[in-house]
Amino acid sequence: MNDIIKALYERKSVRVFSEKEIIQKEKECILNAALQAPSAGCQLLYTILDITDEKKKEKLAELCDHQVFAAKAKLVLVFCADCRKWLSFYKEAGGSPRAPGAGDLLLAVEDALIAAQNAVVAAQSLGIGSCYIGDVMENAEEMKALLELPEYVYPACMLVFGYPTEQQKERKKPERFLLSHMVCENVYQDKSPQEIRQMFSGHTGVQEYDEWMKAFWMRKYESDFSREMNRSMEVYLKEFLEKKSS
Repeated sequence: MNDIIKALYERKSVRVFSEKEIIQKEKECILNAALQAPSAGCQLLYTILDITDEKKKEKLAELCDHQVFAAKAKLVLVFCADCRKWLSFYKEAGGSPRAPGAGDLLLAVEDALIAAQNAVVAAQSLGIGSCYIGDVMENAEEMKALLELPEYVYPACMLVFGYPTEQQKERKKPERFLLSHMVCENVYQDKSPQEIRQMFSGHTGVQEYDEWMKAFWMRKYESDFSREMNRSMEVYLKEFLEKKSS
């Protein structure tokens, strides 16, 4: 196992950070690594917001399901799927581009998330921990106002970084599912009831599958934050689904 693969296996979310600062050289290394990520047509269909304003950090933490630890991170980056900037590039050349659609948004989201993961891997190589904050998709109206997001720009994910505490270093990484549970050959295959229960064997702690899954379902899928995320996504999608002249 080489160093890169070893780092991927060892990487886990860090939610408690030490007081050690991330220096400018390290920040630039993380950001430049993000830009090296694969991108559709090398367009880099994203914009990275480096959140340095402490009040904005605190508000982001509040809007992201009150995750207070996010405000204490030494580096906070919001990766925005940006379907706007290339419109300005086309117009600068005298073009009259069409309004972006849902496909353009999804392509930009892909670019943004690939870049974000590059940042995560780069940080890991420097001994810096990270945590994805998916809740940045929630509270669309307030998020757009806070980050001054114009039309056709969508916050795909937020990443927080910092040096992990000793407790976080020693925290056990959650077990992943087996390869056989996650990979289908050639075509998609639904799992049988037996395969489903087998898949979660060893993942439910002291609880039986039914008890654990019902609790997880209510805590995650049927949660208030999940419903808010879906509501907010409809707000963002509206820009892309209601075609407008440019």
